[in-house]
Amino acid sequence: MSSRIAYLGPAGTFTEQAVRQWDDAGDHDPWPVPTVAQAVQALADGQAHAAVVPFENSVEGSVPATLQALLDDDRVRIVEEVLVEVQFDLLTRAGTSLEDVQVVATHPHAAAQTRDWLARHLPGAQLVPESSTAQAARAVAEGGYDAAVASPEAARAYGLHRLAERIADRVGALTRFVVLQHDAALRAPTGADRTTLVALIWQNRPGALLELLEQFAVRGIDLTRLESRPTGEGLGEYCFWIDADAHASEPRMSEALLGLRRTCRDLRFLGSYPRADGRAGPVPVHADEQAYAQARAWLDAL
Repeated sequence: MSSRIAYLGPAGTFTEQAVRQWDDAGDHDPWPVPTVAQAVQALADGQAHAAVVPFENSVEGSVPATLQALLDDDRVRIVEEVLVEVQFDLLTRAGTSLEDVQVVATHPHAAAQTRDWLARHLPGAQLVPESSTAQAARAVAEGGYDAAVASPEAARAYGLHRLAERIADRVGALTRFVVLQHDAALRAPTGADRTTLVALIWQNRPGALLELLEQFAVRGIDLTRLESRPTGEGLGEYCFWIDADAHASEPRMSEALLGLRRTCRDLRFLGSYPRADGRAGPVPVHADEQAYAQARAWLDAL
């Protein structure tokens, strides 16, 4: 098995920063690839030990390319998550002034998070989307654009000047990255875990979503994310992406999974893994392991 970690490149992306946070000991070789789909494919082909891809941003929400790649390969599992604080700078070649900037390149998520700053300081500049902020920075270094909205790491990677620093409209924005492995075994619970699922209901009907949510509500499981996404099977056909604060091995989560598997057309389990912030959600008294053990003992005694 390769010791490489595939990640959304090129060098200088926030994803590379997430790789280095996760693999701080440097046990693996970072391997930039052009797309999230290629990072996931590298796992399937045995070319990488793991893949690190962006999953969710605190300002712009989920990353569609990652959601689609996870749907396309049902053997991929999330084994960990990494939180990276997002900081954007305006990067240019040396000698470029703000008045010289006519064309700015960046990733659409970065453009959305710096929209107000760009409107105030570069109202007449053309904004060009790129596949990543680092790719935009590399293009600037090669003479393709006047400026890029990218990370300080991209400035170092491509020898660019930080013409303006910390230009994000909101301070403290975070991006959540997930570490993926192929056919990964379920890890032991830590007490502060998250489970990610994709549920496809049988048909769109009144009460279908309520039926799904009740599987969690009656078992005291907090949902930290619920999002509907198209299945690709036709207009109006949607699946539900779910993050739940519980581990699959906990009795309450195990029962919820059984209930969902019975009542949904399909249920994708994408992993139970430690929360990056280490925060353990509250567990109601009626839903803790002791309550389930007592209920099981009562039933066995009948």
